[in-house]
Amino acid sequence: MAEERVRPARPHHKLTDDGRRMREVLTYSRRGSRFTPKQAQAWDEHAERFWLPDEAVDEPGFSLAGMFGRTAPLVVEIGSGIGESTVALASTRPDHDVVAFEVWRPGVADTLGRIAEAGLTNVRMLSVDAVWSMEHLVEPDSLAGLWVFFPDPWHKKKHHKRRLVTAEFAALAASRLAPGAEWRLATDWADYAEQMVEVLDAEPLLTGGVVERWAERPVTKFERKGLAKDRAITDLAYRRV
Repeated sequence: MAEERVRPARPHHKLTDDGRRMREVLTYSRRGSRFTPKQAQAWDEHAERFWLPDEAVDEPGFSLAGMFGRTAPLVVEIGSGIGESTVALASTRPDHDVVAFEVWRPGVADTLGRIAEAGLTNVRMLSVDAVWSMEHLVEPDSLAGLWVFFPDPWHKKKHHKRRLVTAEFAALAASRLAPGAEWRLATDWADYAEQMVEVLDAEPLLTGGVVERWAERPVTKFERKGLAKDRAITDLAYRRV
């Protein structure tokens, strides 16, 4: 019998040769984890069904598709926030399965409540590093879609290296999309939008650009904050060639 492939250590679990925690440049920071009473109730009632503990991905044979117990087109959302877009878009795609990555636990709890309230069965959540997951948990040419809405802009120039949309990630993400599948993005930071266009236009497996606002995408909490500060919202759509 063939041996199960051992996955590399996840971020925050990598050690130097002398046993010290390895410093890593990540695309996110883990913010506060204090729940409101409503979030605590949603977590207690729904986490076991819709959210997988981080260590689950280390188990031999783990797969994203296996989280659903069926075979269906798979969509990944990176940085789902409080789940407004996740639930709205998944609700209109009952024949698709959606895996939402979010490290902010109060946001996860909010999303769990929304999933349950909408009566959805096609959404699951993970809080492990999304870049690591795209590389080690998603098969090449397999995704039916990828959503990245309002990723952390890391607006200080010295922090730009932590932005999600880089040439390296674009190449990885494009390789995981099935031919013809779409990558949808949105940001309220003009310089990040410019970077996204520059990076994604240069990726040979992708074609697309700036588009009109995606009508299916609801106006989220993060978008409202940007609009309140008079920041322009940029939507982008790229398709795997």
